[in-house]
Amino acid sequence: MKRVVITGIGAITPLGNTAEATWEAMKNGQCGIDTITRFDVSRTKAKVAGQVKDFDPTLYIDKREVRKMDLYCQYAMAAAVQAVDDSGIKGRIENERFGVYMGSGVGGITTFYEQSINLYNDKNISPFFIPMMIGNIAAGNVAIRFEAKGPCLPVTTACSTSTHAVGEAFHAIKYGMADAIIAGGAEATITELAIKGFTSCKALTLTEDPKRASIPFDKERSGFVMGEGAAALILEEYEHAVARGAKIYAEICGYGNTCDAHHITAPDPEGVGAANCVRIALEEAGYQGNEELYINAHGTSTSLNDSGETKAFKAVLGEKAYKAHVSSTKSMTGHMLGATGAVEAIAAALALRDGIIPPTIGYQVPDPECDLDYTPNKAVKAQADMALSTTFGFGGHNACIALRKYDN
Repeated sequence: MKRVVITGIGAITPLGNTAEATWEAMKNGQCGIDTITRFDVSRTKAKVAGQVKDFDPTLYIDKREVRKMDLYCQYAMAAAVQAVDDSGIKGRIENERFGVYMGSGVGGITTFYEQSINLYNDKNISPFFIPMMIGNIAAGNVAIRFEAKGPCLPVTTACSTSTHAVGEAFHAIKYGMADAIIAGGAEATITELAIKGFTSCKALTLTEDPKRASIPFDKERSGFVMGEGAAALILEEYEHAVARGAKIYAEICGYGNTCDAHHITAPDPEGVGAANCVRIALEEAGYQGNEELYINAHGTSTSLNDSGETKAFKAVLGEKAYKAHVSSTKSMTGHMLGATGAVEAIAAALALRDGIIPPTIGYQVPDPECDLDYTPNKAVKAQADMALSTTFGFGGHNACIALRKYDN
């Protein structure tokens, strides 16, 4: 079986328009959440979000092509271009051995919303409506851009989307189906329709203070904050990466994929499916229990997720759960839905590289049901040997990837 490493990263997030800018903001505990400016929030109960700022798609996409892409696809392309450039892999891999696993939880909802308004007002529907809206088109466009003719998989598993994309890409390379894959996810759902939809199902916080809106594991948490953006990682077979002298951020060594089979939106309150998912990832990674562990938790700032996730970590790790470094970077980005897992995978890889645990900001009121070390408010210098990144989505989808620190 092949070893798999990360050789390139790219991101567009509420904290910055590159992966390194996002990471610097995370280390400094910056908050990317603020009052929504995309529409008139007087008509919505939820009023804050993690919006991408100062994004210029023409840095990555020809002006003529921008209008043919939904915003989520523009984000995906930007992150993929960054990751490919960062890796230096272009022109150094066979097209048929180069893949794309790029997902989205929702797809082109901005386009869907705008074109529905056109229909209502008896205006023409764009000839690009369908290819702009469909959830696979980011993967398709990225593959076209880089002539990646290997396996192409547009994952859609709600909030677990891009963790599953990274995990499935890891297995595809591990078992010899590709030499490298662009893996990640993208989302652009900060529209009035989506905000009202998520509010109606009681998922979003109605807190108006951006600093107390996304507060994972805090007793006063009241729902998640919508985020947006994209992230992409270049996953590459180890020998292929070494042969071309690629820099290596971290090694991916485990992946878990389970389902709660419990409820369409609520997680299993006991975290049984989540625990099984984490256990599978650790077993594949060969975790022995004596390695220092960092967990980038799903940590959505919802009551059931945060308590259930805490139970899951305890069920798998036992007393060692209390020694693990845990944090939720959603406290800074908001919940980026289909993009969140890839962003957090990058954070986990860079935490291993730099020996820094990013914080859970906004944490003030301890919850007896959430009693682990959540790295409150400030980053901590600590060299973890292994990192986990977990995501859990509507429909009961659970995903976990395990990474190891790479030493030359």
